[in-house]
Amino acid sequence: MKTEPERPAGGRSQASFASPPFQAFFDTLKNPAAVCDAQLRLVVANPAFSALVGDRALQGRPLGELLKGAVDEPPPDGGAAEVAVELANGQPLTLTLSRRGETIAVLAREIPDSAIEALRAAQAYQERHEQLLLELGRQVAGATSEEELVAVVADAVKRLFPQRHFCIRIADHRTRGLTSLYAEGRLRDGDREVMVLKRSALKKIHLDAAAIDEKRVKLIDGQAPLLFENTVRGISAPLVASGQLFGMINVEYPEGLDADLVVDERLLHQLVNQVAVAIRNAKLIDELTFVRKYLEELLEHANALILVANREGRIVVFNKLLAKLTGYSRSEVLGRELLDLVPESERMRVMRVIATSLKGESVSNFETRILGPGGKEVRVSFATSSVMTAEGEVEGVIAIGQDLTVVRDLERRVIHAEKLATLGQLAASVVHEINNPMTAVATYAHAMLARLTGNPAADAGDQDKLKKILASAERILKFTRDLVSYARPAQDRAEMVDLHQLLDTAVSFCDHVLSQHGITVERSYGSLPRIPAVKGNMVQVFVNLITNACHAMTPGGKVRLVTTTEGDEVIIRVSDTGHGIKPEHLGRIFEPFFTTKPDGKGTGLGLSIVQGIVENHGGEITVESEVGRGTTFTIRLPAQAGGSSRRKNDAG
Repeated sequence: MKTEPERPAGGRSQASFASPPFQAFFDTLKNPAAVCDAQLRLVVANPAFSALVGDRALQGRPLGELLKGAVDEPPPDGGAAEVAVELANGQPLTLTLSRRGETIAVLAREIPDSAIEALRAAQAYQERHEQLLLELGRQVAGATSEEELVAVVADAVKRLFPQRHFCIRIADHRTRGLTSLYAEGRLRDGDREVMVLKRSALKKIHLDAAAIDEKRVKLIDGQAPLLFENTVRGISAPLVASGQLFGMINVEYPEGLDADLVVDERLLHQLVNQVAVAIRNAKLIDELTFVRKYLEELLEHANALILVANREGRIVVFNKLLAKLTGYSRSEVLGRELLDLVPESERMRVMRVIATSLKGESVSNFETRILGPGGKEVRVSFATSSVMTAEGEVEGVIAIGQDLTVVRDLERRVIHAEKLATLGQLAASVVHEINNPMTAVATYAHAMLARLTGNPAADAGDQDKLKKILASAERILKFTRDLVSYARPAQDRAEMVDLHQLLDTAVSFCDHVLSQHGITVERSYGSLPRIPAVKGNMVQVFVNLITNACHAMTPGGKVRLVTTTEGDEVIIRVSDTGHGIKPEHLGRIFEPFFTTKPDGKGTGLGLSIVQGIVENHGGEITVESEVGRGTTFTIRLPAQAGGSSRRKNDAG
């Protein structure tokens, strides 16, 4: 640096450089000229200087940042200095720096026309790249999918880096697994999913090394390996936004291609900064869209009544179950005032609940009525709470509830079932009162029959009557013994049982029902092993199935009992020739309280209890039915080694 003799201190105010006369004069100078402050930060520059450094946004920037050279120290006040610098294209240049107080004038020596043309070409090159990046920004903002986003970025890379090979990899920021890969050029063999990062770059891109998955991202200290065949060098830049890695862009150069890697690398980093933010936003939108659809599906198919109203009291959510209950379609109610669906007598109560919820308070067990089409009313119970915005403000009310009509019906059915259970216990106690006199009748009948049998003068008709009395008494006694055994509380202790014997016991219990309906029973028993089971529970299963079969048939019908074995299973089938079960009812036949019988004829609990008993024995029960042809219930129970019970096939 050559320093000229000091000149008297002075200088002019920096504000005066902005005056129109000075600016007009300054702009007409052919030589590049600029004015800096005492720290060598640019205050103003003429067009020639802007063209020289290839940048228009100069105010406030340090001179040493724009030109390579020893321009980090200002000359002394009143003095001047000549400084040798280099332009971006490597061309040497001499600057004269003159200082007056806090102002430093910068003047470049006259530059050859060829150099100026080169600078203009460089400036045009930069302007073209800026225009491409601006266009890219608009396109990525409008991309609606990752596939579209990758296509836009690939087109931009191709235009910014012609004749180069490039690879765009997009990864899931959580798993680091690739979600998109686009390449121009022939990739070398190897693991393309692993992205390579320099350790020295981690701080610059604000990426935590501890959070990197080593299976997906490899950290190195030297040069990254090349991805493409027939390339000799390359540059790369990770796609990082908000401290998360979203992928990488690699650009590589075929042999013989003349290119400035420094300029390209600077341009690539400008590109990835835009792309990374766009990818992050696109993935956030995808996640939010997924969550929104998931919540909508959850609300739509929830097994509860769900309604949401905004601050104006208009309905914005009306789920499927609520639409089914009321008879409205969603299009009929969305946007309507909530109070339109409430009887006039209930509106004041509903308004108070809405007002309470809009204050941020919850309300539980609020019972009301909803009007359906045609004035139909359904009784419901709701719990309400506030719907909050991200800023913590109340924007509406959500009500989640249940149909009280169903609840009240269930309560009625449970009470009816409890009454039946009480009657069963009462019947079991009455049996004891019947059993004692019937034992006496059987004893006396047996004694009288024995006396008449040994008397030649006895009337044969009297003997026949006594036999009938004795048979009837023994039949009643057997029935009472079985009923007491059946009604006795189960201890859930399994014992080895003969299923055929249990089936016959069940048939005897159902004898009255069978006779009343004119039903016959056909048995087809196979050879079954004795299996462990709770005797009373299994009899209950068979009684229920036989009784249901009787109720499903007209006089002259037939119940068929079939037993067999299949592999390690014992099979019991109970079939009828009744009216069958409708296909839409088959899927619900084992549901608690579901019944196809008229009101008062059934509780809907029988088959549910049957299924529970069978499953508790490690088995399963299925049903097949054809309308107009009949129904078959099939019970499968695990077979155990034991004594075999073989019965002759018979009909009765």
